[in-house]
Amino acid sequence: MSRPTRRQAIGVATGAAASIALVGTAATSPGAASAAPGKTEAPAPGPAPFDEVFQGRHIQGAPAAADAHAHGQAHAQGHAGHDAVYRVWIDGRELHVMQHGSSGWSSAINHYERFATPLDTARTAVASLKGAHVVPFDHTA
Repeated sequence: MSRPTRRQAIGVATGAAASIALVGTAATSPGAASAAPGKTEAPAPGPAPFDEVFQGRHIQGAPAAADAHAHGQAHAQGHAGHDAVYRVWIDGRELHVMQHGSSGWSSAINHYERFATPLDTARTAVASLKGAHVVPFDHTA
């Protein structure tokens, strides 16, 4: 039987350390505490609506029913299990935002970056626009 290489030994040790750290983090997270028997926890609410001026630009955001979304029912059905969408406007023009599961939010302007909330996404888009206007998103193009 051959001995494991140094690279294999380091890989096993790193994997074990990562597993221990992940279990420790999950055990200490606020959501890890179980609810009292007989009580069910309410599902976490979605992002809160916002309406503010950021760097001289008026940004707004609010959840919207899927049928009110600009892309219509066909788009809403493409996101299985999502019965609501979130809409963001900069100076009255809609900024297309997307939720990426638990990894965060992105926009058509900052597509390769993830942000914790739609508000963070809108603020970063305003900074990236540097005074330019949002161009309408055409999902058919």
